[in-house]
Amino acid sequence: MNKIATGFLILITTILMTGCKSVQKENYSFYVGTYTQKDSKGIYKYEISSEGELTKIGLVAQTVNPTFLVKSKDNKTLFAVGEINENGTGFVKSFRIQKDSLKLISKEESGGAGPCFVALNDENYIVTANYGGGSVGLLKADASGKLSSLLNIQQHVGKGTTDRQKEPHAHSAWFHPTKKELIAVDLGTNQLWFSTIDEVKNELVSTNQKTLEMAEGAGPRHLTFHPNNTWIYVLNELNNTVSLVKEKENTYYVETSISTLPEDFTAYSKAADIHITKDGKFLYASNRGHESIVMYEVNPENGKLKNIGYQAVFGKNPRNFSLSPNEEFLIVANQDTDNIISFRRNSKTGKLTFVSETSAPMPVCILF
Repeated sequence: MNKIATGFLILITTILMTGCKSVQKENYSFYVGTYTQKDSKGIYKYEISSEGELTKIGLVAQTVNPTFLVKSKDNKTLFAVGEINENGTGFVKSFRIQKDSLKLISKEESGGAGPCFVALNDENYIVTANYGGGSVGLLKADASGKLSSLLNIQQHVGKGTTDRQKEPHAHSAWFHPTKKELIAVDLGTNQLWFSTIDEVKNELVSTNQKTLEMAEGAGPRHLTFHPNNTWIYVLNELNNTVSLVKEKENTYYVETSISTLPEDFTAYSKAADIHITKDGKFLYASNRGHESIVMYEVNPENGKLKNIGYQAVFGKNPRNFSLSPNEEFLIVANQDTDNIISFRRNSKTGKLTFVSETSAPMPVCILF
């Protein structure tokens, strides 16, 4: 074989090998938080294959009502709420992540009853949203994942107009991706609450705009940030809408809202969770009652949403859902039918196609 032919063969071989590497797909593992009723004992671990098939690995931590989970930035520690009311408080726990188990590091009070959400920032401050207590608790974790005792409580006050809004119900709390700001979402007071952390006093301090009122009876629950870090989409549980929140002259306001349900659907339903894709092109939300994922296309010019359809979740009470790290799949936790469903996601159209189903005891949170 001459030099030209040999060189050509090497080139073709290199291209083929590089091409094979580029299309190699990964399996991803994820944790599932549950209500510890029926057969559930705590936090479980599952795997999704490169083709979207779901496999149960097993119980990784025995703990009561770990209904929301989050990981540290270094992926060494997992934090979980304990959604209970024990003398007026729930708990947050930290676990060391091991191969197929979680080892308890610490347990501390959350600052109010019924914590249903936990988040952390780059400085390892931890916040819990206490639904029953209507408050946000502030803690901090050290490098080993050990939690401090409760540092501060932001107690919400006020009420909305519906039966679910007779008192504060903090449902989630989010660190802004580019500003040192915390946005707490309170279904009961019908408001977003804005604060910063005083790192000297370890306290939550209200910003100049303390709150943002949502539409009457909206019942805000969760939110997601557009990748441009300026648009915020708030999911309203009670009136089944997504609100686009923008900021002008350091003041947040609601620009527009869109329903999560079809116009002809009149039965009872309540929205649960919301996520946007990394490219900012598509947004998804879950409907409990309509038993669906609503799909939206995002207008890149103004952030407004266009409904592009619904995907049945093949179960009841879809709570939290999550996009896989490569965003090829969307995984839904159906609380009342004890199952988890995976859908393949079309990155061009945003549409979902059923792939796989597996059993899970009262699943309510999915964390990759």
